[in-house]
Amino acid sequence: MSYVLGPKSEVFALDVIRLYKSLCGERHERVLSKQLLRSGTSIGANVAEAVYAQSKADFVSKYRIALKEASESAYWLRLLYKSEYITFDEYKSLKDQCSELIRMLAAATKEKRT
Repeated sequence: MSYVLGPKSEVFALDVIRLYKSLCGERHERVLSKQLLRSGTSIGANVAEAVYAQSKADFVSKYRIALKEASESAYWLRLLYKSEYITFDEYKSLKDQCSELIRMLAAATKEKRT
């Protein structure tokens, strides 16, 4: 699963970084975007850590943390959109990526529980 999650979470992180740069520069928004930057890049970091997990429990723990970060990212995206800092197209693109990561991580952690 990490062979798919790794690249997808990295693309998401890079898109979040690009949005962050735009929000800080052109739109002068730093508070919400900083939260999104932190949570959006943390997803991939935890997926990367899971590759070298010390145990199955450690692996699942890293994926569950990534899932929580993805859920948090979805929240910050909603706030940025509803507060009119980002357009619907920006929101939809990132939300769709984030939702896919959430589904994949939820499925992966559910599989590991049984």
